[in-house]
Amino acid sequence: MLRALIFDVDGTLAETEDLHRQGFNRAFQALGLPWQWSPELYAELLKVMGGKERLVHYIERFHAEEAEALKVRMPEIHDLKTRFYGELAQSGGLSLRPGVRRLVEEARAQGVRLAVATTTSRPNIDLLLRLNFPGDAQPFDVIAAGDEAAQKKPAPDIFALAVHRLGIDPSEAIAFEDSAAGIRSALAAGLPVLATRSRYTQSHRLDGAFSAVSDLGEPDAPHQHLQGHVWPGGVVTLEALRDWHAGHLRGAA
Repeated sequence: MLRALIFDVDGTLAETEDLHRQGFNRAFQALGLPWQWSPELYAELLKVMGGKERLVHYIERFHAEEAEALKVRMPEIHDLKTRFYGELAQSGGLSLRPGVRRLVEEARAQGVRLAVATTTSRPNIDLLLRLNFPGDAQPFDVIAAGDEAAQKKPAPDIFALAVHRLGIDPSEAIAFEDSAAGIRSALAAGLPVLATRSRYTQSHRLDGAFSAVSDLGEPDAPHQHLQGHVWPGGVVTLEALRDWHAGHLRGAA
């Protein structure tokens, strides 16, 4: 039985990555750091999972001679970036990707549990959910986020934590990811993965995902199929997920 859907956040629930990039750039400017992350550079930096880890990688790669002094400023930089990210998000730039709200509502209506497994910080997740599910309508049963896991993706830790908190077996869930590292993380935790390619993962290989699509699709706006399992009408529905999952379990038996 399919008992849960587990979602990554950045690039999967919403196209958040460019807001993170802009937030970093505003923090750099406010702190007098002569750095500017272009979309091209940020696409490369995103191969390192986690905003704090990404910042360390950038400092060590491009400012090695000042690395020790700059690392001391990391908490200040990251905290300010989070503040700017929140301001950008609240200005209207943080809507859900196509099909996400529909699928979440289908799952809630039919008793399928929902979880988040992400390397992003908890305040960023809370903001995304508050803006898109206002009031008491927050639909996720479990949130595993940020520094709660010992190792970032592609290690399985954060997905394993979400599965543990849900109280299920990995075979009873499906993970949703947009990046190569995220796919590896979910697979290592024993989860089948559906990939939805995002703006900043256009160059990523999506090997290991049982299906890869441009987005989850809407009845009046079907997605583009990329590889693997094909979804009826170009739309990922809970019914279609259950059909695939049942066939997957039969094939594994």
